[in-house]
Amino acid sequence: MPELPEVETVKRGIAPHLVKRRFKNVIVRDHRLRWPVDPNLADYLVNQEIVSVERRAKYVLVRLATGYLVIHLGMSGRLFFVGDNTPVAKHDHLDWQLSDGQTLRYTDPRRFGAVIWISGDDVSSHKLFAKLGPEPLLDEFNAEYLFKRSRKRKVPIKSFLMDAHVVVGVGNIYANEALFMAGISPIREAGSISLARYTRLVVGIKQVLDKAILQGGTTLKDFVGGDGKPGYFKQELQVYGRGGLACSHCAKILQEIKLAQRTTVFCKACQR
Repeated sequence: MPELPEVETVKRGIAPHLVKRRFKNVIVRDHRLRWPVDPNLADYLVNQEIVSVERRAKYVLVRLATGYLVIHLGMSGRLFFVGDNTPVAKHDHLDWQLSDGQTLRYTDPRRFGAVIWISGDDVSSHKLFAKLGPEPLLDEFNAEYLFKRSRKRKVPIKSFLMDAHVVVGVGNIYANEALFMAGISPIREAGSISLARYTRLVVGIKQVLDKAILQGGTTLKDFVGGDGKPGYFKQELQVYGRGGLACSHCAKILQEIKLAQRTTVFCKACQR
């Protein structure tokens, strides 16, 4: 599933082609996504100018004067641009035709993604966003915040980081990497970690996400960004996908376990 850096990459890739353009037409070939696509979607969008393209958690938000087109890529969703006469493939479920002759196309073989319309100038109170934690790259996400939220929590720190009510967008890949950078075992209880160690962890989270965004995300299976290019952060991974190989710090073998049904890789020697 695309994580925060991948969604940020998609947002940055499509934004220059959308802002200040207008939707000329909307074609919905299959309404059966995670939630049924609103049959009136075209009525909300056609002739509307696109004000901005934003991101909240793993959602792409296309802002118009009257509301937001909200897109979630799910497990296998992709957004990319095609010409108006480009042939349609089997899983190309939606087209947004633009005033400049381009078409933004959404394809999703597994149909776990979502396309919804939210009216108004603020999405923060919508049920999808109302209970989400802060963005990890903003100043409000800091060690003091994590330390306070974690008190008396017995959940493993990796699961704690992946809870979107605590912080959004720190998915499985980047939680593995940040914990390794901070020297914290993924199975350690969140409430047992000191403020000083949370300080190192927050630095690690921000660094790994920033670097992944600069590299265009991590290509796992079929992910590509909004510009059609793959992400290259996979080559930078220090632990994820390296279970059974030598730790880059101490040369001991990296351990791979399942934690909350997610692959978790760490070094028992370096992470405590």
